Amino acid sequence: MDFLATNQIPILVMKFLSIFLITAFMPIMGFAQSNKGADAILGIWQTGSGKGRVQIFKGTDGHYHGKIVWLKEPNYEDGKPKIDKNNPDPARKKMPLLGLQNLRNFLYEGENLWSNGKIYDPEKGSDYSCKMTLANENTLDVRGFIGISLFGRTDTWRRILEKK
Repeated sequence: MDFLATNQIPILVMKFLSIFLITAFMPIMGFAQSNKGADAILGIWQTGSGKGRVQIFKGTDGHYHGKIVWLKEPNYEDGKPKIDKNNPDPARKKMPLLGLQNLRNFLYEGENLWSNGKIYDPEKGSDYSCKMTLANENTLDVRGFIGISLFGRTDTWRRILEKK
């Protein structure tokens, strides 16, 4: 009997160590997967109206931001580039719309949700609280609101697939 019990100890120790190591590394594996999920929003998105395209990028601060990279009508009738003429800040009224950062400071909350950000609407010259939900790989629901999410509007953006 002692011989049998002695041979089982190394097996029990190995089982214990295996379970311990798997359990210890599960949070790290989950973290790596969540970072991949967080970056799923990166890319170029066409707005619901089709008037513009926004490139979402990750800033050096770890937050997600977006800037206007394409406009269906980038110029006024006189040929001059469109500017941020509706901005309430006089210093910004002459800034071009192309390159304008209109999404700021989003954080990934998990489960395909980015929140705590702001969206700027150059047509109205207004800033709104915003959250974004990735409905699927190529569909992004962007909800701008005042105060609470209940009082707002959702615009569905489509990912632009670039040819390589």
